[in-house]
Amino acid sequence: MRAAVLMLLCASAAFAQTSLQQQVRAIARDARGKVSVACSLPGSEVNCDLDPHAHPPMQSVFKLPLALTALHLVEQGKLELDQPVRFLESDRILPHAYSPLQDKYPEAGVDVPLRELLRLAASESDNVAADIVLRLIGGPTTVDAYVRSLGVNGFHLEDNEHALHRDHKAQYRNWLEPAGAVAMLQRINVESSLTPEHTELLLTWMKDSPMGAQRIKGLLPTGTVVLHKTGTSFTDGGVTAATNDIGLITLPDGRRLAIAVFVTDSRADEKTREAVIARIARAAYEECARQRK
Repeated sequence: MRAAVLMLLCASAAFAQTSLQQQVRAIARDARGKVSVACSLPGSEVNCDLDPHAHPPMQSVFKLPLALTALHLVEQGKLELDQPVRFLESDRILPHAYSPLQDKYPEAGVDVPLRELLRLAASESDNVAADIVLRLIGGPTTVDAYVRSLGVNGFHLEDNEHALHRDHKAQYRNWLEPAGAVAMLQRINVESSLTPEHTELLLTWMKDSPMGAQRIKGLLPTGTVVLHKTGTSFTDGGVTAATNDIGLITLPDGRRLAIAVFVTDSRADEKTREAVIARIARAAYEECARQRK
């Protein structure tokens, strides 16, 4: 009897899933790891949720809320976009970390405008630039508190890039729920806490990002505008802890679909991991197009 009830409950749960959720679940299997997804489109019932309240390591996705926080402090008069910020020798991440800034100034010791540090962090995912901004604003707790003040749940930042590069396990205590990522994206998109000028600046950095071309963007129609932020970990022992992309997909009617896809602890190769993200984004895009008809 209990077995029959259990089977009935499982069947009911499967039936309750949307067609899109079923597609997402099927695509996710190729990752050979954990995949968590959420999406949101104002005025729509689109649902691509897959474990939307998981706590995947966000890696460089944190640079989006970092930039959001810094721009808020600019608006409060605590910082200025064009103020020079010293790139200290102690800011360098050695022996190597992805950083166009550090590549350009390997010995540090230069002043860099805050505007450029934010662009490098938000658009080019520069690790050293992000740490300099974190140092300037008072550390991870400042970002954590500001994100909470926006009413966005499911975000936790504890470490900077220095710490993440020293300790592989540290990334797991810096997480973002897909549902929280989507809420943050829609907070920027629909009811931004920033002025229109600073909101547009942030969205431009996201739009111009050269990172993750084969992720959310990968299978969308040519010319589709995507505003996004990626996050990627190293591969250790054949397992890649984080292959992530969150962003706003501009639909043909001008609305923006917020989507977050986190691929965690995957044994698949990079091409497959990125294809999983691209296929999920494409499925969500197509579902939005169907609902509009």
